[in-house]
Amino acid sequence: MHRIMSLTAALVLTACATTTPPVTADGSCNHDSLARFTGQKATADSGAALLQASGAKTLRWGGPGMAMTMDFRPDRLTVSYDDAMLITSARCG
Repeated sequence: MHRIMSLTAALVLTACATTTPPVTADGSCNHDSLARFTGQKATADSGAALLQASGAKTLRWGGPGMAMTMDFRPDRLTVSYDDAMLITSARCG
């Protein structure tokens, strides 16, 4: 049940945070300033701030135990969170 709730929350957060993010000049993601988000709550607002800070075009949320593809996309930001909905990592790709 908890996994279903986490998956549902991730989908809602993704839908909210991928509207129209700013992009870098070449459209790629830059992870240099993202460490400051570790430990913050995974919310639509933090997702939007992560997109703004990274310049990525798209945001992918990854909850505990979620399967994710391994393909690398330079314009995508992948943000992982734990059972408490706290961000554990943010990386490009």
